[in-house]
Amino acid sequence: MSQSSKVVVMVGTRKGAFLYTSDLNRKKWSASDLKFKGWTVMHMMLDPRDRRMHAAVGSFVFGPATHYSDDLGESWTQAEVVPAFTRPSISGRPHGTVEEAFSGLPAPADLEKVIQIWNITPGRADEPGALYAGVQPAALFKSTDRGQSWMLVEGLYDHPQRGVWNPGAGGLCLHTIVLDPGDHQRMYVAISAAGVYRTDDGGATWQPRNKNVRVDFMGEQQFPEFGQCVHKLDMHPAQPGVLYQQNHCGVYRSDNRGDDWIDIGEGRLPARFGFPIAVHPHDPRTVYVILEESDQYRMSVDGRFSVWRSRDGGENWERKTEGLPQQAHLVVLRDALATDTLDRPGIYAGTDTGQLFYSRDEGDTWEMMADYLPPILSVEAAVV
Repeated sequence: MSQSSKVVVMVGTRKGAFLYTSDLNRKKWSASDLKFKGWTVMHMMLDPRDRRMHAAVGSFVFGPATHYSDDLGESWTQAEVVPAFTRPSISGRPHGTVEEAFSGLPAPADLEKVIQIWNITPGRADEPGALYAGVQPAALFKSTDRGQSWMLVEGLYDHPQRGVWNPGAGGLCLHTIVLDPGDHQRMYVAISAAGVYRTDDGGATWQPRNKNVRVDFMGEQQFPEFGQCVHKLDMHPAQPGVLYQQNHCGVYRSDNRGDDWIDIGEGRLPARFGFPIAVHPHDPRTVYVILEESDQYRMSVDGRFSVWRSRDGGENWERKTEGLPQQAHLVVLRDALATDTLDRPGIYAGTDTGQLFYSRDEGDTWEMMADYLPPILSVEAAVV
């Protein structure tokens, strides 16, 4: 890393995207003009393998698409072939919206449409050109040409459980993709509200991996095989067997690649509900979450906006508040918590009321980078 390196924070909002740039001290930030003005930008990220930036965007008029940039966001090109369904799912058409799910009407037989592209994830370091995209209604797409075209991962699309998956409040979305860095055959996806699924054969078959994860909203069946509303999933590449998730019903860790899960929030955290979770880029046992009071009262716990940090894999947690507003009811969505990769990494959190906070000391203290933005949907950081 040279002295000319800089930190870029990519912020996706309901009305477009912003790029914030600083030197490695991260004390002063410059803001770009608004990108994709008026469009919903669900996710924006920089592929570290080739410095190509990717954006998942949507328009009420033009629909969802992916775009890429080779000049750090100055100009953008739409993918030649965007994620789209070209045939029906063998397992049946899942409901795409809450209204559809509770309409009482049978699912129509026409072709599904991609409603939203939620996430774009780069492939492994030794998979040049490979990228993955998660969409709503829940499905996985892959690109092998650096995001210029996308093809459906059919093994998940035809999963026998897919036809009975139910949407969360945000729709039936595949929002998180996690790759095992040492095993090209193994990867994970997180779906609201179906749970975590894992493949061990490169996407040909998928198995639900939700043992011991609660489902408090399904009546007496608290621990079903699938149907969990996982909100975010993360892993540190140095420990690919250890996974962390923030769920609708708690914070969990798996020490065996998702075969079963340990509740690391019960009796340790003041609430079970929240959306984001992020693992420290250098310490696989340091984890960050942002909680809300409950699924009913989606606001800051005790009216104090806070970030919780664990240094020991979730056995103990500390509430970090210095520099954060202490009389505020703020919400951070699932993709709006991120870290950079500096030796003492920055932590970044964006709220759905348009505030962007960051920490230069691993979460000990916080500052505001921007305010009065449109609702923030995603935050990513990169060192270039």
